[in-house]
Amino acid sequence: AAADELISHLNDDTIAAAQKIFARMDSVGQQRMAALHGGRRDKLEISPNLWAGVGLVRGGAGTALVGDGPTVAARIKEYQAIGIDTFIMSGYPHLEESYRFAELVFPHLNTSRADNVASLRVNTGPFGETIANEYRPLDKQASQS
Repeated sequence: AAADELISHLNDDTIAAAQKIFARMDSVGQQRMAALHGGRRDKLEISPNLWAGVGLVRGGAGTALVGDGPTVAARIKEYQAIGIDTFIMSGYPHLEESYRFAELVFPHLNTSRADNVASLRVNTGPFGETIANEYRPLDKQASQS
């Protein structure tokens, strides 16, 4: 229901135009995304609680776990049971969905690993924010002396 609301204002022409662009891409991942739903609104739930609607008009990863908090947590636990221990979560709008996820899903997950997060080094590459987070400009006076 909430997932379908995200794409409720998209008309079929917009979806068709986006899918036409995606079809020209060389990306195997993009081709696989398109194959999941075939550009059709009625084919968006590709697995229980796994929805591919974002991929109708957005390139790249376009699947989402959908449902109420306990249901989404149950799907995450299923992935964990087969060895997946890292997830990249996103929602729209980003900030609001972050709070919503924390309030509705976290209570149903084992978050005991959270105590170890402070000891993890997250910024390991020389890209983007990493530079700003890891290296500070020298004080102007110190650099002139």
